[in-house]
Amino acid sequence: MSGKTHALAAAVERDPRWAAVIARDASADGQFFYSVRTTGVYCRPSCGARPARPENVAFHPTAAAAERAGFRPCMRCKPDQPPLAERQAALVADLCRRIEQSDEAPSLEELSRHAGLSAYHTHRLFKAVTGVTPRAYAAAHRARRVRAELEQRGTVTGAIYAAGYGSSGRFYERSNQVLGMTPTRYRDGGADMDIRFAIGECSLGAILVAATARGVCAILLGDDPEELVHDLERRFPRARLIGADPGFERLVAEVVGLVESPRAPVELPLDVRGTAFQQRVWQALRDIPAGTTASYAEIAGAIGAPRAVRAVAKACAANALAVAIPCHRVVRTDGDLSGYRWGVERKRALLDREMDA
Repeated sequence: MSGKTHALAAAVERDPRWAAVIARDASADGQFFYSVRTTGVYCRPSCGARPARPENVAFHPTAAAAERAGFRPCMRCKPDQPPLAERQAALVADLCRRIEQSDEAPSLEELSRHAGLSAYHTHRLFKAVTGVTPRAYAAAHRARRVRAELEQRGTVTGAIYAAGYGSSGRFYERSNQVLGMTPTRYRDGGADMDIRFAIGECSLGAILVAATARGVCAILLGDDPEELVHDLERRFPRARLIGADPGFERLVAEVVGLVESPRAPVELPLDVRGTAFQQRVWQALRDIPAGTTASYAEIAGAIGAPRAVRAVAKACAANALAVAIPCHRVVRTDGDLSGYRWGVERKRALLDREMDA
């Protein structure tokens, strides 16, 4: 190696960008590009091509700068196109719109033809980005449509067919799972459904416990008891809200015991209502051992949807069963407590109690 070549190699190796290239660091994509003199191409830092010799490498702030220097885009990493994750997200978003705009849920084969991928890769990519399979997404979308139609239409049958269900029988088979009640009761805002509730006090403030005949459907924490009642009313605007009786007070005492000792096993019957994705997230939360925490990214990985971190965070925020579904055990990757529906201080207190027990 000549002295000039050695100097060029040494200069590149001292540049911190070279370490990102050697590591194929995807987080550096978009921050810079590098070109290889011997091949005449430029790449992203994460390119999977065989590493070039450092003396042949130059760095460029933008793809346009690399092209002005006479280099062409790499056919492997396509640095002149949006990042792979962005392209994949756009493709899945297009598939989602296709599902939403179809009267009948498209088959996996139809979706894969539209995507230009195999059925296997379409299924795998869709689940990685959204956290659910195409079939589950279609079912959730139809459930959303039927909820909207039930709120607007006068008849249940009309709402079911307008939402895309081929027969009313198929929908009624799953109505409790989709709506948490019969279609008629959902249309009527929970009319003729009894929800017993009581408000108590615990060391974290006011607590509201509500239950249907199926089990506890809400455990809400806050500072203002009246606001907790309004929250329950917004969920079931036409249900019969029934005040506590002595038997229900015992249930409230059990829930308060969970708040005071959050390491205790949850043995309450629960009426858990949510989408298929939310149900998977909430089950993963219940699998986190007391006294430990998991990150949103770890939860996403545990349910087989590593890219659905934001969706996991939204599912945690939608949880209406404080402590029973322990969303307080989920933290950011850096260990920060992040948000909590009932306040970060309550989250910290629950975690401290679990750690100290």
